[in-house]
Amino acid sequence: MYNGLVYPLVFLFALIGSLFSKKLRESVMGRFQSRTVLKQFLNKNTENSDIYWFHASSLGEFYQVKTLIEEIKDIQDNVICLVSFSSPSGFNHAKSDAMDLKFYIPFDFPWTINAVLDFLSPKKIIFASYDLWPNLVWISKLKGIHFNLFSVRINGNSLKKIYLIKYFYRLLYSSLSSICTISEKDMKGMCDLLGDAQGPMLKVMGNPRYDLVMRDAVGFREKDFEDIQDRDLRIIIGSAHEQEERYLIPALVQLMNLNQELKVLYAPHEPSKNVISSIKKKFHDNGYVGVVFKKKSDMVLPSDRLVILGVVGVLSKLYWQCRIAYVGGGHSTGVHNVMEPAVARLPVLFGPKYQNSHEAGELLMNSGGFCVNDKDEFLSITKKLLSDEKYYKITSLSASDVIYKNIGATSEIVRHVLSE
Repeated sequence: MYNGLVYPLVFLFALIGSLFSKKLRESVMGRFQSRTVLKQFLNKNTENSDIYWFHASSLGEFYQVKTLIEEIKDIQDNVICLVSFSSPSGFNHAKSDAMDLKFYIPFDFPWTINAVLDFLSPKKIIFASYDLWPNLVWISKLKGIHFNLFSVRINGNSLKKIYLIKYFYRLLYSSLSSICTISEKDMKGMCDLLGDAQGPMLKVMGNPRYDLVMRDAVGFREKDFEDIQDRDLRIIIGSAHEQEERYLIPALVQLMNLNQELKVLYAPHEPSKNVISSIKKKFHDNGYVGVVFKKKSDMVLPSDRLVILGVVGVLSKLYWQCRIAYVGGGHSTGVHNVMEPAVARLPVLFGPKYQNSHEAGELLMNSGGFCVNDKDEFLSITKKLLSDEKYYKITSLSASDVIYKNIGATSEIVRHVLSE
């Protein structure tokens, strides 16, 4: 059914959709070119080297892959690390000296996968989190290629309770060589999904993204020894979507009116010229003039009460100049990176769509994070954090403790992958 109906339809819809979507068109064209890209690379680079094929659906998953390939390269010299992507967001922005080649994952037709695996001959295939392509999994198993899936979460998707869909997932996951879940809960969910099926080795290994966040924060670690309340009294809104603007901006205006010392750093998810102009106007209509910050170096924020971020890629550094964080995406596509503010010791607020973020769940359980559904809930929590010093300190330490308690997964996963 998959090869005769499902995937041909997916392919057809992708072709049609690419006529109207630039991102989809870029992805489709990249997949058409992937075999050529791989062959050109192999003609120059494969003497006496083992090939490890990693896959990240998008940029978020690449951050998990990045820690692994960099540690593998530190351990082994004769390894080539190839990283495939499904989306342009990952392909265009992924960077690492340990990545020998990035390419779009080939189309999942049996003949395409057969051909790619024959000339590539990877020693191992390692996928991050999800985005499994059935023919790649099944044909790899037939060819005896080790296929590992790491940082796996089981979110209890109701579709997987439908018999035919559950049977399909069971057939797919049982064909893997090994599965590394993030938590014991995910392990239990995977065992329930697999049932009595004979298949992969299962291990709980944690989430390597914690290691990456901790490593990237090294330059700021001296701030761990400072009193966080010595920082400017500033709320940072990170990667906010349009759906969140509707209640965040009125709530922030209300807070700024109540506390004349309070400052705001507002970072839209897509800081285009039109988006920034719209945000400036909404604040201006309420009496606040915002300055746009576009520096990528020497990132000391101006003293203005309202600063709007006009560049991407710098949020992780700016969290260290703030006291409270709201991370966007939780009212639309799913919450963004909550670990960066947590390692900076900020209590973290986010919207209700956090189920695919293990880190957000950990923050909630450890009282370092807060789920807010609307303006009233946002105001209630931020007012308490701003007015109750003892409560603030407890939540601040709880947020950073989540990061410290979860580091070390990268080395565990690398040892597991290399030993098999």
